[in-house]
Amino acid sequence: MKVLFLGDVVGRTGRTAIKNHLPRLRKDMGLDAVICNAENMAGGFGITPATCEELYDAGVDIITLGNHSFDNPQGISAIENDERILRPVNYPPGTVPGRGVGLYEIGAYRIMVINVLGRVFMDSLDDPFQAVEKEISTAPLGQVADFIMVDIHAEATSEKMAMGVFCDGRASLVVGTHQHVPTADTRILPGGTGYQTDAGMCGDYDSVIGMDKVEPLHRFTKRMRQSRFTPASGEGTMCGVYVETGADGLAIDVRPIRMGGVLSSTA
Repeated sequence: MKVLFLGDVVGRTGRTAIKNHLPRLRKDMGLDAVICNAENMAGGFGITPATCEELYDAGVDIITLGNHSFDNPQGISAIENDERILRPVNYPPGTVPGRGVGLYEIGAYRIMVINVLGRVFMDSLDDPFQAVEKEISTAPLGQVADFIMVDIHAEATSEKMAMGVFCDGRASLVVGTHQHVPTADTRILPGGTGYQTDAGMCGDYDSVIGMDKVEPLHRFTKRMRQSRFTPASGEGTMCGVYVETGADGLAIDVRPIRMGGVLSSTA
């Protein structure tokens, strides 16, 4: 099975990068499914039903989110009603709309996607490891699910790496999001799980993690807010992680994907 995961989409530039590159890539690589973290795609904060439709039209099958899941009020109804959208699974039960895990039938495959929020330097939710354990145990890889992916939206690289080790041999891919900078540690772990600490972002890298440079620089140097953050508007790079799995659902090939903008390359 061939799956592409795309990192955090930042604003219109990130959405445009996906629309420019994903349809051709999906065809050329024969992708069976595309999963995308999109928590920053509506003006840099949250989602809207219209921006989700843009991604679906470009070839995205499933959308994951993170700590900005509910920043845009327009997106709350979509999170509640659209089963293709996942917010972190480790919110306390019953406190927020939506779901954090989905088992999807895409073509001939059963795909489980889990979205979880880390706790180190982040809003402290329920234990992410126990939340993931609960979901993986319900759909063993190669038995109930043909493919299992965990998107760990977290600040600390150590927490993301620990999640990779925790899931090794039981998930097809564990990939980190949130930091917006692609890491160079793409690999297959000893038990057969594909892994990358951070997938990077789909957005303009002539920026500060996707945002126009002026306001972040002002806050760092003056220690004051001058205006709200706005997404940078230059050419975007589409960043992600490609994984191919064998009959047992474990990875046999994993590689970073970077197309367009200043980081354009494929490995």
